[in-house]
Amino acid sequence: MSALEPGSFLADLTRAEREDLESRGRVRDFERGDTLFVEGEQPGWVAVLLRGRVKAFSYREQGGEALLAVRGPGALLGEVAAIDGQPRSASVAALEPVRALAVRADEFMAFLQAHGRVSIIIMRMLCQRWRDADRKRAEFGMFDATGRVAQRLVELAERFGVPYERRTGPGAGGQSVRITLNLSQEELAGWVGASREAVSKALRTLRAHGWIETGRRRLIVHDLQALRRHAR
Repeated sequence: MSALEPGSFLADLTRAEREDLESRGRVRDFERGDTLFVEGEQPGWVAVLLRGRVKAFSYREQGGEALLAVRGPGALLGEVAAIDGQPRSASVAALEPVRALAVRADEFMAFLQAHGRVSIIIMRMLCQRWRDADRKRAEFGMFDATGRVAQRLVELAERFGVPYERRTGPGAGGQSVRITLNLSQEELAGWVGASREAVSKALRTLRAHGWIETGRRRLIVHDLQALRRHAR
């Protein structure tokens, strides 16, 4: 199992709760690009990520994807549809090879009935997601595309960043952050609610400032504080 994201669903379970949940499901593996859930389908199971990262997204009426969230190890997926019995509100696809614990919806509900404390964990988790969604909606009226791209890069660096030593060029020897999650410009555009062209322009602007470096399957943040200031 990969290191769990701090504050994730699985990380907040006790050992006994985790063992009970594991006993109710089975482990499934998915390749990059595989779909775990499809928007509009009836809920048959929930997933807990054990390894790898996924994206939750919806299809736009005018075409393309609206990326809603990126989830990592420890995340619980599909719980809302399992709880309210309504069709899934978003699709979920693997951004990289993924391993997940698959639990049937009825078994998941039985698990919640057996562990009342876990329901409180889920309530807090959903509240956090709603707050995050409200914050992102506010960003659309407050920031241009460059500001929104900067905000998402800060989030990615904080959640999926690893130290990176800059060996050449200005600031050589300084400590930078390499984002380990590989998002395409189309996916980033869907996340910030802008066109691919606008995101490409925003990345060029941030590169010109020397705050980031991009390359094939590579995104490095050289000045995280500058990105944070620009994203305020």
